[in-house]
Amino acid sequence: MNCLRRVSEGTARSPAGGLAICALALAAWPLAAQQPAAPPAAADAQQPSPGAQVRTGTSSGLDTDARLENLLADHEFLVLESQLDQLPAEQAQLYRGVLANRSNDLDKSISLLEPLVDKVTASGNLAQEKLVRKALAEDYLRSGDLAKAAKAYQALDARMQGHLSSDETDEIEMPLKLLPLALENPPMTVEPCDPFRLQVTRNPLGLTDIPVYVDARPHTWMLDPTAPFNLISRSLAKEAGLKVSLEPTTIRTLTGKPIPMYVTVIPRFTIGGRLTLRNMTVFVYEDADYYFPKSHYQVEGVLGYPALAALGRLTVTSNATVEVRPVKQIMAAEKDDLLTEGARFFLDGDQVIVALGKGGAEGSKAGEERMFVVDAAGQQTYLTARYYDEHSGDFAGQKMALLAIPGEPGMDPQPAYIAESIPLTVGGTTIKVHYIEVLTQSLGKASLDDVYGVLGVDVLDQLKEYTFDYRTMRFAVRAE
Repeated sequence: MNCLRRVSEGTARSPAGGLAICALALAAWPLAAQQPAAPPAAADAQQPSPGAQVRTGTSSGLDTDARLENLLADHEFLVLESQLDQLPAEQAQLYRGVLANRSNDLDKSISLLEPLVDKVTASGNLAQEKLVRKALAEDYLRSGDLAKAAKAYQALDARMQGHLSSDETDEIEMPLKLLPLALENPPMTVEPCDPFRLQVTRNPLGLTDIPVYVDARPHTWMLDPTAPFNLISRSLAKEAGLKVSLEPTTIRTLTGKPIPMYVTVIPRFTIGGRLTLRNMTVFVYEDADYYFPKSHYQVEGVLGYPALAALGRLTVTSNATVEVRPVKQIMAAEKDDLLTEGARFFLDGDQVIVALGKGGAEGSKAGEERMFVVDAAGQQTYLTARYYDEHSGDFAGQKMALLAIPGEPGMDPQPAYIAESIPLTVGGTTIKVHYIEVLTQSLGKASLDDVYGVLGVDVLDQLKEYTFDYRTMRFAVRAE
């Protein structure tokens, strides 16, 4: 569910909507425009049953394991978290590690899951093994350990041949193929920086361009926090005098068609003239492979998760300003530097999942929350059949229409109603969104059917500001 994979040329967006891309995701994959969705792979039907018994050295019942795996599949992280103390030690360790991965607590996730890899592999439970290996691979990648990440993705691919869905195969393609190119690169470092504000612009695609410096040369790069890597055009790499690798690898999920990719290192890279990164690994694409002819827009570079992770806390305002409180600061952090209120959010593969409703507020009972995807590149908010099942009575007597699912060009339009006003609770703040389409039936796509809705920029546009704090994994809003 990468941002640019969901964008068509000529998309019109308000500045606030374009800014939405600054604040989202952290861990995900491909980008493309105007390409049909890939057909379901045969492997989709070959995955291990969700109820397959889990064995990690403890005696656990089939029903318990099936229930826990279903909670994960349904993104019911807070419910699962509330039940961990009732589980046998090793089973609790496994799920604590996976939940730490979803909460972006990388060191904790690695320390809990690494000791379990061999045990889970020996158990023969492929569903459990895939869960552990995939979480660890993501942990290594997000933490910047490219060598470990490369080995982990190779092991995941080799062990899970025939047991990955088409979506999962697409999700791991970029790290699987690109990481081996960067094994000799030095680790990236981040210099401390005090909080700052950044004025950004909207490009012809409706996404955010941010001012950057490549070895003191000013440029504008497009923000895509869902990209697992930073990217640079061949011409810009040449202009900056960067040494580009000779041998490429070919990937499909960046643009929807096979393209060659190379690797280089930028010795000094500065975001907004303030935050400096040293030895930043970037992957190189040919200019023609990332050019939008209708808009006459050439992408100079893409700022992905490895760079944005250093930004810490981002507040996106309605006047095209991004307020940044970096992870590493020179002066002592302010008392309110960490966001502790609002709703919790999680990273699940290539999705940002926000817990809305009563469960997002402190002191609420787990299970009362409703899990929504936040899609910064999606123009349109819509709610899924899961929401409709709980509110079907609200639509009695209304006329049904067909909705073309945003970002799913290969899918037939689906029956939907229009809700005039829907309240959404973010921590202790309730906002109302208007004229939202509500699907009446499942789409047959787990990543969408298992959430209550997808919140696009049309909802974010209604806010005076919103904040994502990646250090506390909290999301807060302020309405007009």
